Amino acid sequence: MKVAIVMGSDSDFPIIKNCVNVLKSFGVEYEVHVISAHRTPHKAEAFASNAEKNGIGVIIGAAGKAAHLAGVIAAFTILPVIGLPIKSSTMDGLDSLLSMVQMPKGIPVATVAIDGGDNAGLLAVQILALSNPALREKLHEYKKKMADEVNKKDLQIKEEVMKI
Repeated sequence: MKVAIVMGSDSDFPIIKNCVNVLKSFGVEYEVHVISAHRTPHKAEAFASNAEKNGIGVIIGAAGKAAHLAGVIAAFTILPVIGLPIKSSTMDGLDSLLSMVQMPKGIPVATVAIDGGDNAGLLAVQILALSNPALREKLHEYKKKMADEVNKKDLQIKEEVMKI
């Protein structure tokens, strides 16, 4: 199964790169699209309605300002949808965040932090890992590596404190 990343505008691509890098690092297949919930609503509907049969396992919907893309996609699929709010020039992304987390009952959208491309990618990997033991093992290794890095920094700080 692969992850589909859908952005409302090509201006969202700098944040999407983080998402793509995470998916690549775990060896997860992905595809990327620009689809606007407002300017190409029929394309959004067709994409979401056909995602499951096209081998998509998780969809990440990234958008700024009136960020309805993830919600529109979620309305037309049973697949898990992750909302990735993009920081906008108007309200620093708060408008995007609120439009994603305030979904009506029955249309859930899991939402990560504003400009949280890395976490959107990681959450998609975690969802796919539920049915993929090899991916699950890579996630365990990833978490261990993060903990090892923190422990190394802890030792370095302790050494620096001893020099004071």
